[in-house]
Formats: sequence, C-alpha cells, structure tokens
Amino acid sequence: MDSLVVGFCLLAILAVLLLSGAWVFISLFATGALGLSLLLGYPLDRIGSLAARVILSSAQKWELSAIPLFIFMGELICRTDIAERVFKGLLPIVARIPGTLLHTNVLGSVVFGAVSGSSSATTAMVGKITLPSLEARGFDRRHAIGALAASGGLGMLIPPSIMLIVYGVLVEQSILQLFAAGVIPSLFIAALFALYIAIRFRKTDTAREESSYSFRDVIHLAPVGTLFLIVFGAIYSGMATPSESAAIGVLATIIVMGLLRQLRMKIIFDSMISASVISAMICIILVFATFLSSAVGFLHLPQNIATSLEPLVGNPFLLILVLAIFYQILGFFLDGISIAVMTLPIVYPLAIAAGFDPIWFGIFLVIMVEAGLITPPLGLNLFIVRGLTGESIATIAIASLPYYLLMLLATAVFVLIPDIVLWLPEQMRK
Repeated sequence: MDSLVVGFCLLAILAVLLLSGAWVFISLFATGALGLSLLLGYPLDRIGSLAARVILSSAQKWELSAIPLFIFMGELICRTDIAERVFKGLLPIVARIPGTLLHTNVLGSVVFGAVSGSSSATTAMVGKITLPSLEARGFDRRHAIGALAASGGLGMLIPPSIMLIVYGVLVEQSILQLFAAGVIPSLFIAALFALYIAIRFRKTDTAREESSYSFRDVIHLAPVGTLFLIVFGAIYSGMATPSESAAIGVLATIIVMGLLRQLRMKIIFDSMISASVISAMICIILVFATFLSSAVGFLHLPQNIATSLEPLVGNPFLLILVLAIFYQILGFFLDGISIAVMTLPIVYPLAIAAGFDPIWFGIFLVIMVEAGLITPPLGLNLFIVRGLTGESIATIAIASLPYYLLMLLATAVFVLIPDIVLWLPEQMRK
C-alpha cells in the first residue's frame, strides 16, 4: 500500500477515535497497535511487549520532570497576588504610549509566560486582572478580548515553554537550545502586537492616563522579576539544566510567597493537586505518543513518505507553506500537544530532509500551534476568554483576527530570515 495512503489512514483512525470521545492516550495506543497488527501482522503479545519497553523508556526521560515543576510554579503564582502586582507595575509604563492600558494584555502575557510556561494559565491569569480594569476605565471590550486571546498564546512560545519541552522530548533535541530559540521570536511577535495597538489606538488620550500613575509603582514588578532572573539566570548561565532550573523556580516562588506573607499550606496543597492532574495528562500523552512514533517507524512511513513527497522536499518554501496550511487546519479541531504528537513522526523527517534546522522547525511548529489557539471552533484560548467574559466564540475569534494575521506575518519573516530564530542558540553554542 502507498505510504501516503497508509499515513492518511492512520491519521484518519486517530481522528475518528478522538472525535468518538476516547481518551487521547488510548487513541494514540490504539492507532499504533492497529498499524502494527494490520499492516505488519504483529501478534498482540509482541505489540504489548514493544509498548511496555517504549513507554517505560520514554517515561524515564529526565527532561519530563521539568513539566510538572514549571506547572506547579505557575499554579503557585496563580494563587497569590503576584498577578495583580504585575498589572500595577505595568500601568505607569504603558500609560505613556499610544494604546495605553491595552498594552497590559501583551506585556502581562510576556511576563507571565516567562514564569508559567503555559498559554492557558497565562491567558487566565492576565484576563482575570486586565479585563475588569480595562472595562472600568472605558476601553472597548471587543479590542481588549482580542488582544488577550492572542497575547495569551505567547506563553506557549516564551521560555520556559511546556510546548517546547514536549517538542524537545519527542524529537530528542536540546531543550536549552529550544528555550534560547524561543526568546527573540516571542519578543518579536509581542512587539508586532504592541505596534498594532499603538497604531490602531494612536488617538488615545495618554495625558489622562499618565497623570493617574506614578513610576514608583514599577516596584510591584519586583516579585515576578526576581523569579524571572532566578530561573533564566540558572538556565542560561549553565549552572542548571531546564529541569533543575524548574526546581529552583519552585523553591524561589515559595520563598517569594513567604516574603509576601502569602505562604499557606492550602495554597501549596491545591497547587500540587492541580499541577499533578495537568502534568499527568500531558506526560501520559507524551509517553503513548512515543509508542505511536515507534510504530510509525516500524512501518517505515517517514522514509517512504519523504520519498513520495520528494518534489516538496526539494522545494523547502513550498513544503513549509503546505505544512503551515496543514497545521492551521488541524488547529481548528485539536489542541497543541495533540497536534504535535500526531504529526511529528511524519512531518519532522520531511522538514529535516528539506534542510530545515530542527531547532528552527520547533519554533515554527509552536507558532503554528499558537495561532491555532485563536481559531474556531475549538481554539483553547477562545474558550478561556469566553469563560472570563461570556462573549461568543465567534465574537472573540473576530476580535483576535488582526493578531492572528500578525502571527502569520511573523512566521513568514522567520521563514525568510531564519537567523532571527537561530542567532541566540548559535551564540550559546560558542
């Protein structure tokens, strides 16, 4: 059977299982098992032993320990007033530029993304603080929710990104290099968002906002700034691996909570329970995705599909355009981690064969998934913002459209000038 047909059949089986309501990890296992059984004639006992070896091996990867630790850190921050302090600290800065307080959605997302690693947590934390404040000050609700839904996705790209850890584990690339590669693109996209807001709302009365705030309020950024410096200082100085820096970040967060007199056993317990549930969900998907990747490898699908699509491999720009469209279609229906684990066994070898750097491709993938967060009908950030505001998915998606187009523009820039993504990782290699 043609490899392309086999590949699409496996994707179709996986899609049917997911749409039927089956758990993601069960769908991944069933798809891999069916492929091995129907196409290679593997008996059930052999499939079981292979699955056991692969799953145990992937579950023991040290890199996975960073995921629950960074999530735990984000959960602790969610349950303190650090988020509110960041908003107060940003006010005197954004009040002096066109667009004024609308920039708090963008800058707040950058700040929280840098300490939480999660787009959903970033969107929820920033939205709970900024939306009521913006509405109370008379800012247009539609513009506020559009900026929030899109900017919250930056948490997926800004280190320490859970999504970059997932990608690094799946394709066995350096998580430290991926973190470094995510810095400039995330700031570039945030700058595009801020520039759009400044131009779109250039007639905002900044004088009135300036008079309302004092630069002394910037001191409220000290707690989150301290956490940022500790975590990233440990990572980029080479003193700690990403997993070790996550543990350092948790300890630093607890110390900061103590200094703020907000350290409570209930907060720690609730954060631990929530982080355990989220981490278990992510990690079980990852280890079963490894089994599906192994099954796809046994079927020789990546090599055969790469051969079938050789014309695309020979034209990298056409290939990346096709992949971008492909990921946007998937983004209509699936979450980011599901998209990554479903497609990487087939797509990653194609990208490498076409000459794309694996670190660069990781950033491309995350931006594509990030754009999917604000595409209906199942964009995760759309649902989070709907929960915060009660607005319809269509209203939020339309409000987010300019930012979605800016993400695609940024992606085009990174395709044409890949050194924007690769410059910092290359500096770290020297």
